[in-house]
Amino acid sequence: MEAPVWWVGDVSRETLEKLQAYADLIRKWTPKINLVAKSTVGDLEVRHLCDSAQVYEPREDHWVDLGSGGGLPGVVVAILAQANGDDVKITLVESDQRKCAFLRTCARELSLQINIVACRIEDIPPLNAQTISARALAPLDELMGLAKPHLTNDGLCIFQKGAQWDAEIQAAQKNWRFSYEAMPSKTNSEAVVLKIKDITRV
Repeated sequence: MEAPVWWVGDVSRETLEKLQAYADLIRKWTPKINLVAKSTVGDLEVRHLCDSAQVYEPREDHWVDLGSGGGLPGVVVAILAQANGDDVKITLVESDQRKCAFLRTCARELSLQINIVACRIEDIPPLNAQTISARALAPLDELMGLAKPHLTNDGLCIFQKGAQWDAEIQAAQKNWRFSYEAMPSKTNSEAVVLKIKDITRV
């Protein structure tokens, strides 16, 4: 099966079909619970799936997606990790019960091994994650506070940020020390994928 024009990576036919099935689920549920902005549904594969896929890298141990919403990027990461044979535990944290119902449907219909925590991030015990992702959740300064309790000492945060990412870095540096790398987004020329480590409060 030839990859459609929206896909940016090299994946198997089975994986591509699973990604498309996930996109179809988002389209089916969005009118009911607003998983993504209705203005982006027509371009869902690029705006959301490809955008989410760029945070994936082969990992082991524990990957946590904070404020997972409709599973972006968490479900996409789970699909790609499964295809790659990664020995990774994937946890999606989401407080909205309706979105959790959607995530459980994704897990069942797409045959994904994902753990869904239906709770506010602030209210759960430390998750000891080696990798934490978040997309469109909160300003970076706030994200640091949400992620730090759940991250191992040598863990990595992968946060997707838009055009104001540099200002968010500067704001966060008033309260946090951290090292970071800004990778240009493959789907938005103004956006970046931030890889952040060594987080300590000032």
